[in-house]
Amino acid sequence: MSGRLYGVGLGPGDPELVTVRTARLIGEADVIAYHAARHGRSIARSIALPYMREGQIEELLLYPLTTETTDHPGGYQGALDDFYADCAERLAAHLDAGRTVVVLAEGDPLFYGSYMHMHKRLAHRYPTEVVPGVTSVSAAAAVLGRPLVERDEVLTVLPGTLPAQVLAERLRDTDSAAVLKLGRTFGKVRDALAEAGRLDDAWYVERATMGAQRVAPLKDVDPDGVPYFSLALLASPAERTFVPERPADEGRGEVAVVGLGPAGRPWLTPEAQEALAAATDLVGYGPYVDRVAPNPRQRRHRTDNRVEAERARHALELARDGARVAVVSSGDPGVFAMASAVLEAAADFPDVPVRVVPGLTAAQAVAARAGAPLGHDYCVLSLSDLLKPWEVVADRLSAAARADLVLAIYNPASRSRTWQVAAARDLLLEHRAPDTPVVIGRDVGGPQESVTVTTLGELDPGQVDMRCLLIIGSSTTRATEGGVVYTPRRYP
Repeated sequence: MSGRLYGVGLGPGDPELVTVRTARLIGEADVIAYHAARHGRSIARSIALPYMREGQIEELLLYPLTTETTDHPGGYQGALDDFYADCAERLAAHLDAGRTVVVLAEGDPLFYGSYMHMHKRLAHRYPTEVVPGVTSVSAAAAVLGRPLVERDEVLTVLPGTLPAQVLAERLRDTDSAAVLKLGRTFGKVRDALAEAGRLDDAWYVERATMGAQRVAPLKDVDPDGVPYFSLALLASPAERTFVPERPADEGRGEVAVVGLGPAGRPWLTPEAQEALAAATDLVGYGPYVDRVAPNPRQRRHRTDNRVEAERARHALELARDGARVAVVSSGDPGVFAMASAVLEAAADFPDVPVRVVPGLTAAQAVAARAGAPLGHDYCVLSLSDLLKPWEVVADRLSAAARADLVLAIYNPASRSRTWQVAAARDLLLEHRAPDTPVVIGRDVGGPQESVTVTTLGELDPGQVDMRCLLIIGSSTTRATEGGVVYTPRRYP
């Protein structure tokens, strides 16, 4: 079995910018290989050192020359080709012996890196993987705090070794640019930037993220002593267009009435997630506000469940003063929830925009768990008599029962309302058969979810509490032996 070859990117210089995968591979490797100039000092090794362990084999791949002349019959390129071929065979000996070989590469292995010369000679012979790294271009933009490109802009990456005229043409015709391999080419690159009319916009970054990092306007840099590990950067032209900070009370305030669904993030729509993420203030009944993950930049205004009008006005006042307010409701905000309260109060705040963000309502959630009991015409009704008299509730129950509508009943009971379920059952039995299917959905989507299928005649009010929703079938609603409830779309 042969070994495995890895070309790993170490990033621009800071060991903390080494990826987790690269760090792990370095620690696991049998052989660590790295290139260096003839002085033998390897920047790549110094970056990787915190992740290396004792006992690893090290292969120092020492360049025979960098900028010197050579008497090699093939010239400069011929000398390097022989060097790369020799390095590849040295690594191949380890791979043939079954050893894992990691070749270190500053920046990214396939971005102007020495590793690629090993890759071209070995990747077709041995199992190989390349692990990308942060490039010097990305690091330079980061330390400058300036964007490289945005939207349709073009980034051009150039080696400083190109002819001056080619550099000037490319620099003139691009939006953003990075010129690498400065060192001895610095003067030529500076002249090319000047000829392209881009010198005043150019930045010089030396050893980005390293201890000796240096940043300066390129036109102010002394050419003497510019190292190879430096680059010239033309950032995005858009970086000069800063968006002025807008006062909090200028055009930003709004109220979004957001439906959280019946329970949990999986029931939350993308539109609702977006509204919650953009909010500066959350307003709502305490348990509903608590369902939104805490964010320290957001203010949370928890209130009691019986102060809807006050809650709505508070939200509108916050928005009038510039806040982006999310008023949260369980389920859908337009179904027995906060949307109507906010819109009613909004008449006194004509300059505050209000939008309603729908949510999955409890009737739909319970119906989906049971099957399809809402497959035909249905009525949504609340048993609560806090905001309307019981006589109205009773008349509407009877009317819906006479019309043979499936009923989705919200707020069937609470701590202080314990008799309405039995009263509603008795009213419905005047028009429905005792074997009419009934679904009791409790805490659907939550940790205490339960769905019970029973009949109208056997409905036990003691099974129903404030966290329940009832679905009462019509004359056509069916319940299978497996507990699936559905209402056919065709009416007899």
